[in-house]
Amino acid sequence: MPSAQEASHRRNVRAGLGLLLALVCAAALLTAFSDHGREGIGPCVPRAVASWSADPGLTGAFARYGDDASRGDDWTGGDGTHSVRLPDGRVLWLFSDTYLGQVHAPPNLWGQPYKWRDMSTPMVRNSGVVMGRSGALEATLPAPLFPDPAPQEWRWPVAARVEPRSPGSAEQVVRVLLWTRAAGTGPWIYGVPVATEVATLSLPDLRVESVVTVLDQRSVPDPAQRILFGTTAVDRDGWTYVFGGDDGQGAARHAYVARAPSGRLGEPGAWRYWDGSDWTPEGKPRPVLGDGGRRGVGSAFTVVRDGGTYVLITMAAGTAGLTRVTSYWACAPTGPWHGPAKAFKAPMPRDAADPPGTAAYNPQAHPALSGGAGRLLLSYDVNWLDASPGTAHAQVSRNVSLYRPRFVELRLARLR
Repeated sequence: MPSAQEASHRRNVRAGLGLLLALVCAAALLTAFSDHGREGIGPCVPRAVASWSADPGLTGAFARYGDDASRGDDWTGGDGTHSVRLPDGRVLWLFSDTYLGQVHAPPNLWGQPYKWRDMSTPMVRNSGVVMGRSGALEATLPAPLFPDPAPQEWRWPVAARVEPRSPGSAEQVVRVLLWTRAAGTGPWIYGVPVATEVATLSLPDLRVESVVTVLDQRSVPDPAQRILFGTTAVDRDGWTYVFGGDDGQGAARHAYVARAPSGRLGEPGAWRYWDGSDWTPEGKPRPVLGDGGRRGVGSAFTVVRDGGTYVLITMAAGTAGLTRVTSYWACAPTGPWHGPAKAFKAPMPRDAADPPGTAAYNPQAHPALSGGAGRLLLSYDVNWLDASPGTAHAQVSRNVSLYRPRFVELRLARLR
């Protein structure tokens, strides 16, 4: 029989091995949970919007810029708000459908006390507004910035990045993702999705040099299943992850993700699409979020990294999606996405002609203008709900505050 000393030694060895095994298992579990967030500050943990507050600064800046009558034919309102910080410190703001012309003082032609624009005011499909280094909005680029690709087709700019002109080049350009749409009827009164494109803009003069097609969707017979990429983009570990959505007409749409090596957004052959298990070049992605009901995204959404966690912000699914913003979180762009978290109501214009007739949509993050760790500047667009011919145009003409970006500052924190 072993001596008491030998037995004690064996027990200590077994205990030490058990402790070592437990530590190894714990490390493996921690690595598995936080591996996708190693490039961030801290591990991947559940995160959501903890609080929010209206940001009157930028909301007011765009209102003043649009109202300024000293300029003749520039931006007075638009939606599809995206931004990109340029190397010289300026910010390029990109908009989809845009009203030009001038804004008039109240009362308006309808006898209401709102600033207004004439019903004959020109509207273009996209525009660019330059913010100077001081933070002042300075100029509207010649509009439309991106010309129509064909009759009855147009381009809406979405996410943008500053990249080398070619891999390894010291010269930089701006790559702008574009949604190409064509005139439609029925549920596609805002256009039928056609393709995802990438435009190249020169620096510093922001001149459009070229446009290339990344993913053509004309061969997909059902417009509801066509996917456009570029609503938002996130950089990580040498890749740019580009998110997109289908054009389903339900309460909640599906989200998808593709990626390209950093600096190569303008190379269609460099793109890869998540098919549910791997990245493939075929352009047949599978959704990473969306069940057609309670879980899903709006027509446009945004994704940011907060530490090691990815946070997706979208209008809430269902009827609450008309004014309420919610979020999901994940440890990787491909998910799994957890949520939705508790939603908050987006502040609407105080002087709206009929608040029940308005809707908020297209929440977009602007990290380059955000206030630091855990703080996020978010814009959203406001429009009139009734999309019947002429109705929305009349409403946003008689009250210009209905068709301009509004801003809130979010605080992201650990979800409890």
